[in-house]
Amino acid sequence: MAAPMERLEPAQAAGTLACQGSSGVNVVLPSHPATPAPLCPHGPTLLFVKVVQGKEAARRFYACSACRDRKDCNFFQWEDEKLSEARLAAREAHNRRCQPPMSRTQCVERYLKFIDLPSWQRKFCQSCQQLLLPDEWEKHEEHQVVGDISGPQLGRPSRLLYPLENKKTNAQYLFADRSCQFLAELLSALGFRRVLCVGTPRLHELIRQEASDDMKSSMKSLLLDIDFRYSQFYLEDSFCHYNMFNHHFFDGKAALDVCRTFLQEDNGEGVILVTDPPFGGLVEPLAATFKKFIAMWRESQSQENHHKELPIFWIFPYFFESRICQFFPSFSMLDYQVDYDNHALYKHGKRGRKQSPVRIFTNVPASRITLPEEEGYRFCPLCQRYVSLENQHCEHCGSCTSKDGRKWRHCLLCRKCVKPSWVHCNTCNLCALPEHSCEGPKDGCFICGELGHKRSACPNMGGAQKPNRAVRKQKQRKSNKMKMETTEGHPMNHTSVPGKKRRRERAHQ
Repeated sequence: MAAPMERLEPAQAAGTLACQGSSGVNVVLPSHPATPAPLCPHGPTLLFVKVVQGKEAARRFYACSACRDRKDCNFFQWEDEKLSEARLAAREAHNRRCQPPMSRTQCVERYLKFIDLPSWQRKFCQSCQQLLLPDEWEKHEEHQVVGDISGPQLGRPSRLLYPLENKKTNAQYLFADRSCQFLAELLSALGFRRVLCVGTPRLHELIRQEASDDMKSSMKSLLLDIDFRYSQFYLEDSFCHYNMFNHHFFDGKAALDVCRTFLQEDNGEGVILVTDPPFGGLVEPLAATFKKFIAMWRESQSQENHHKELPIFWIFPYFFESRICQFFPSFSMLDYQVDYDNHALYKHGKRGRKQSPVRIFTNVPASRITLPEEEGYRFCPLCQRYVSLENQHCEHCGSCTSKDGRKWRHCLLCRKCVKPSWVHCNTCNLCALPEHSCEGPKDGCFICGELGHKRSACPNMGGAQKPNRAVRKQKQRKSNKMKMETTEGHPMNHTSVPGKKRRRERAHQ
């Protein structure tokens, strides 16, 4: 849920650059790479290239697929660089050192021993984030240890483990119970029997829990997640250590076969993929990964059914709609706002105001999906789908156009609906905030305004640590606008300082 290290905009097609005029760092996904990508601790790396005004500005280079910050994974290699045998050996040794301390088989063996223990002997070390067997207690005497781990606690490991909240690497924000329950009930109502959970541990836990409670649910679930700590809580058929940015199974073919079997069971009928990627992740590698799942699922389909699509729920912020639909034209965005337990902004408001910009993108027809009316959704008979209460149908656009839950208005000059706070600018010939700047650096450096580099590489960095005056003024106007709208009762998608103060005061009451 964080911006990447730099503005990483995926290429428009495999092996090509972004549209003409764009600048930044693009990922290159060749259809048939001549040589395999080098490996970092997170699996095969991705190929990137710096782009200025739509043209490659430097040599291509390999970097980590999962980490956007060099502090988390400092892998870097030029595409045409030749490494010595000594450097290759050192890299392999480093990759081995960075792997989990126990193999998947060892984790399963420990788990089976742990569940056989009486509850008073079941302990979990919060300091090491590890289940403890009796012969390991002595080593953890000085640590924070929780005892009497019950069966239900074992079934909800996301509540035992500390969330990994490094936004540029893991962004492990977990579904709130409200959203998790809604998703589970929706999937059951739609008739799905198997759910491939790619990075959705809370949903995986709830499905398994409901399946074991008096057989209330017949759904099964398989969790794929980059957090190896979940390995100690599940058998091989319930969890795979997996990196969704490069489609890498850390435990090799055995884990891949588990996933393939799960997707192809019952000739691929009754299965859906639900994914909640880190919001700082690149859309193109994610789309490439999900297409590989689709291809894997289609292996079980007969020739006449090859036109069918694997049902998918892709949970992502609404402002990625155009990028997602570029790769999956059959997808549509639902109005349902997904919220999270451990995120200050992306959660359901106490007074019914839904702040989260997170939505569900899916190829399941929206007409089949019912959203809860008690949470502020209504059915639009013209669109034949559920929308937010204030999302009004536009007769010009022929649809309910709002993306953020507010009532949008139609601009006849732009020929589309826009946010209610925007006005049409004759200079820019489009709608924008009233105080927007019609001039100033857009694709270039925010220090000197030149197009050939970004701020981090500006030669004037030493003499000008701040953006130019026009940009500073524009940021100040936006800040004032946010404060005014919050004061006047038009809350923004951010947490204001007064709001934080009020919450602290309520907490002490």
